[in-house]
Amino acid sequence: MEKESALTRERPADRNLDALLEVLRHRGTEQVEPARQIYCNRDINFQQIEAIGFDMDYTLAVYKQEAMDRLSVELTVERLIEHRGYSEELRKIEPRPDFAIRGLVVDRYRGNILKLDSHRHVGKAYHGFTELAPEELQAYKAEPLRFAGDRYALIDTLYALPEAFLYAALIDMLEAREPGVELDFKKVFDDIRFSIDLAHRDGSFKKAIMSDTPTYIKPTPYLALMLHRLRSAGKKLFLLTNSYPAYTEHLMSYLLDDALEEYGSWRDYFDVCIAAAHKPRFFTEHTPFYKVDDETMERGDEPAGEFQRGVIYQHGNLQDFITFSGLTADRTLYVGDHIYGDILRSRKSSAWRTVMIVQEMEAELQKRRELQKDMDRIHTLEEEIARLTQEISQDQWLSHNVESLVHMFERTSGLDAESSAEDEELTRKLRSELKHSRDRMRRQRKELLMQLHEAEFALQSHFNPWWGLIFKMNNKNSLFGEQVEDYACLYTSQVSNFINYSPMHYFRAPRQPMPHELI
Repeated sequence: MEKESALTRERPADRNLDALLEVLRHRGTEQVEPARQIYCNRDINFQQIEAIGFDMDYTLAVYKQEAMDRLSVELTVERLIEHRGYSEELRKIEPRPDFAIRGLVVDRYRGNILKLDSHRHVGKAYHGFTELAPEELQAYKAEPLRFAGDRYALIDTLYALPEAFLYAALIDMLEAREPGVELDFKKVFDDIRFSIDLAHRDGSFKKAIMSDTPTYIKPTPYLALMLHRLRSAGKKLFLLTNSYPAYTEHLMSYLLDDALEEYGSWRDYFDVCIAAAHKPRFFTEHTPFYKVDDETMERGDEPAGEFQRGVIYQHGNLQDFITFSGLTADRTLYVGDHIYGDILRSRKSSAWRTVMIVQEMEAELQKRRELQKDMDRIHTLEEEIARLTQEISQDQWLSHNVESLVHMFERTSGLDAESSAEDEELTRKLRSELKHSRDRMRRQRKELLMQLHEAEFALQSHFNPWWGLIFKMNNKNSLFGEQVEDYACLYTSQVSNFINYSPMHYFRAPRQPMPHELI
């Protein structure tokens, strides 16, 4: 018997190693459920990222939106009555946490709340809680929507959702109380914004959250482990929040203190901690950094000239941050929830890469999975409507040109020219047949359009009952969806989703074909 080669001989240890590698490879390629995935608009090689910064509110700290909405409405109504002279009747307003979504636009001149698509066309609008009819939307097609000036206000943060709700509620209440009297819609909105800002400035908002934090903050079980994993991979971490030091200290202690034995304090997770950053001004102005006193939680008077670990800094600016930290701008990633203050402004003012946190997409993704058959049906209806529209257009063109086409057919076919009367009769018959065909296809298209409208209405009602999907306006991206696509390199439902990816993961954006490439 031929002696077994050492090269082909399989030892037990080899078999065990192969089995272990197979298990490890499988665990490294397991499919993450959609709500826990990170979605990519622009390629990022995570191995090349040296530093990662985090916003706090709605990023590291995940708020319970319904509780936050109720608190915001309560505090705002109190100040509308006390500081703006509104009736005690406002206290009867019951919050509707499902009314507003991010990406809405308030028309402060007409008292309407709008949802726009990516081309700035108004696809849906409400005056109070009454939806505007399609013919009422025509007024917005005659004029371009420009966000410069004071006419339009964007609802672009989760903090701002109660503003939109209260605006609709007050318009309904005030118009019902004084029918026929024209409201100053701009003043109503300005009063709401003043009152909600006052609740933040006078500390009432933060005080309520600090006194009963579990009511307002969701538990985040993987947050500490995720931060530890990034630090262990050699990433430098920094906190950059607009919240003031005392509130930042309270919330970050609540989230991270005692979470892992290796870290004595939440500050140990971060190389730099910055509070009251005043984003987006942080990216455009030159306010100095100030060291915060640990006992008083107040800033000092002397500008800081360097960063020290374990110290909280207040205010500051991008250029000094780059100088003091020594971080390479194009290898820095910033994670936040505010499309303008965190994502758009940082992208335009720096070379930072960006991650947008959209916590609402978690529920939407779950619904999309449940309603996949309904969405497929809508897609099929749209394709059939597009086909019929094309055929109707073709028949219209043929009908207008049928006489010349008959003569051309006779010449190219080598047929003897028919008499004028026979040509006219043939042309008449063709036109009649084309008309019958068009009428049939139009009836069919009308029926399909009705089915599509009903299917879309039913589908939208499963998401937000007022506005539908946050990223979509019918078959186009919504204004919010377009902004996320344009300015966020990555986006995901919560920051702890990074636990599902290796710190060396290569995020690749899907190929985005142009319409002519879909043929």
